[in-house]
Amino acid sequence: MAKLNRNGVNIYYEVYGTGPVILLSHGYSATSEMWRGQIEPLSREHTLMLWDMRGHGLSDYPVDPAAYSEAATVADMAALLDAVNAPSAIVGGLSLGGYMSLAFHKAHPDRVKALLVIDTGPGYRSDQARAEWNRFALDRAQRLEKEGLAALNVASAEVMASRHRSAEGLILAARGMLTQHNAAVIDALSNISVPTIVIVGANDKPFLNAADYMAKKIPGAEKVTVPDAGHAVNLDQPAAFNAAVLDFLDRLR
Repeated sequence: MAKLNRNGVNIYYEVYGTGPVILLSHGYSATSEMWRGQIEPLSREHTLMLWDMRGHGLSDYPVDPAAYSEAATVADMAALLDAVNAPSAIVGGLSLGGYMSLAFHKAHPDRVKALLVIDTGPGYRSDQARAEWNRFALDRAQRLEKEGLAALNVASAEVMASRHRSAEGLILAARGMLTQHNAAVIDALSNISVPTIVIVGANDKPFLNAADYMAKKIPGAEKVTVPDAGHAVNLDQPAAFNAAVLDFLDRLR
């Protein structure tokens, strides 16, 4: 358990095990706590890195809105790998964390050995669809402004498992990190050449089409649909999730 200072912003992270590095990123308004059930199985033969994005959990909540962006998040991820002297890693995450993993691959393809894309959307090619998503993100920020952390009381399992010091960081993260501004990530899917697994809960209806799309667009990608699981597939069905990931990791050897 440590903190990495990134231009005055402290980023909380944890490291477990030894071996090839896995960097897992949580979803919006969740924290590294969502991965508790993955620490033991994934750190047996790997170095597992978990972290809290800026504005979340035990990381800093900078007050400058400009401190929250896709680019800043990707740079945080690169700095985390630098902190453990990892030139490359298996990179993945859930929802926003999965999207940021795709963005990280676009920015640093040489630093990604494989991708774990979990209950994630790759962004939008349509300006109208992106605008609708951004309205959703800004609505979340407004609700947090109005209700504070109580706005998270009705949320999926990964959010319920997480703790934040205040809503201020989440408000700024919704506006700066959850919103999207172009089609760069979705347009880059066909350029991914590393082994990729797309995992989605069978009951996570908003992300089923996105999982199908990514599995088709990413060359050689495989898709696993986990029965009786929603958006937090690793929490809803941890045994099935862990088995799918471990099988994928074994085939990377």
